[in-house]
Amino acid sequence: MTEDHRLNLSPAGAAAAFAIVLLIGAGGTYLGMRSHLFNLSPRSTAESRAAGAEATPTSPPGTPIASNASGMPAPLPDVVVVLPAEAIARAGIDISQVTSAPVTDRLRFPGVVAPNAYRQVAVTPLVTGRIVLAAAQLGDRVHRGQALAQIYSPELAEARTKFVAARAMLDAHDRELQRTQRLVEIGAASRQELERVHAEHAAQTAEVESARSRLQLLGAGGEDVPSNTDNDATIAVPAPIDGVVTERMANVGLNVDPTTKLFSVVDLSNVWIVADVYEKDLQRVRAGARATVTTSAYSDRSLEGRVSYIDPQLDTATRTAKVRVEVANPRGDLRLGMYAEVAIESATAEAVLSVPKAAVQNVADRQVVYVPAPQESGKFVEREVKLGRTSGDGVEVVSGLNASDSVASKGSFFLRAEVERLGLRTAPPAPTGNSQSRTAEVQTTKIVVTEKGYEPDRINLRAGVPARITIVRATDKTCGTEVVFPSLNVKRALPLNEPVTIEVTPEKPGDIAFQCGMNMLKGVVVVQ
Repeated sequence: MTEDHRLNLSPAGAAAAFAIVLLIGAGGTYLGMRSHLFNLSPRSTAESRAAGAEATPTSPPGTPIASNASGMPAPLPDVVVVLPAEAIARAGIDISQVTSAPVTDRLRFPGVVAPNAYRQVAVTPLVTGRIVLAAAQLGDRVHRGQALAQIYSPELAEARTKFVAARAMLDAHDRELQRTQRLVEIGAASRQELERVHAEHAAQTAEVESARSRLQLLGAGGEDVPSNTDNDATIAVPAPIDGVVTERMANVGLNVDPTTKLFSVVDLSNVWIVADVYEKDLQRVRAGARATVTTSAYSDRSLEGRVSYIDPQLDTATRTAKVRVEVANPRGDLRLGMYAEVAIESATAEAVLSVPKAAVQNVADRQVVYVPAPQESGKFVEREVKLGRTSGDGVEVVSGLNASDSVASKGSFFLRAEVERLGLRTAPPAPTGNSQSRTAEVQTTKIVVTEKGYEPDRINLRAGVPARITIVRATDKTCGTEVVFPSLNVKRALPLNEPVTIEVTPEKPGDIAFQCGMNMLKGVVVVQ
């Protein structure tokens, strides 16, 4: 026998049961949503704190700086560091006022030592003939009037013979004139005869003067002509100026004429330095500007001069103009063809703000200074600045400071180290999208500037991966005081023994050339 278990509910009971189930579901939904909201709340609070400077994680030194939406680097926020008085005294921190004055910087160009064309003489003979003696040698220092060579000249011998004959005829006419004058006085000769002798005497005098002038044109004196000997046809070729023999084409037996170049004599007590000035720098170079010339041969010695000439025509291949600097060279240290570095002073009329070089510190690819807080002892604010030209021990400040500001000069490195030690500098925002995985890895390399150039002068990088290139100039005996990446539009100064970091992200394979500011040292980055 089967029992039939059925629950029979009245309409009122069914309605009550449905209400209970509905209440249970609503309660479960409320509890779930409340739990979810509580789980999200700590994260939202942390994110809101991350937007402020006080709760942001710090970045290690050398962290790349983020860029803003326009692709330009975002400005660094000001960082405050506080030091006790004893720490400031121990670090030797000095405070310097920002100065405002016309800036004078030095433009540096490669140059070559050339002779002073106004003191260079090509020695040629005055007669036609054959060289019988060449006394001067290459490199000899000679004095004005010193015999450089001897030339046998039939032309000179003929001119001397004519002069001797003309002078003998003149002597005979002198005696005849005196005799005729005595005869006229006693009535033995007519006045007409005396006039004829006077005319012949004047003609013979002119003949002698013509012969003497001919000898003078040939370089021989006409007053005291030697007797007819073997040396009458020989003449010396004298040095026209004091100087050094730089060329010699004269050899014994060579037939010459007045167009033949025998020697070149150059006065090296004053020389020219011919420099190539880039087109963009011509507006900053003026005739009469002071210039300093140094050479690798005499690195501890410099010569002062002035710009004496600027070529009005550019070289179409190099886009440079020749600039001539005239310098005194009394000791003969500068030799023709020697390479030189020319530093030309350039002055601007506008006043600019400047600070000491020692006040500027590098943070990644940025420059910062430390401004003391007014009326708060020991408090300094790290502020990013944009720099311009360098002038002596100062550097122009384009933006970031006012004329009323002061900066920490000596000891600023200690302030930078303290900021990094305390981790006060905020980290850049994390990259978004696919770029996050690409910037997780940074490739680094180091280049040292030595007397030999860049070591290494060829580095390899991977495309699409951020790179940090650190360059250190380890010597003063080099023109590589700055580095230029033309294709990246990057130009950075290289202070002595101070690392300079350049951060790039090569996007595609190829070669990226880099060079010194004078385009004498060269290297290449190979992107693979």
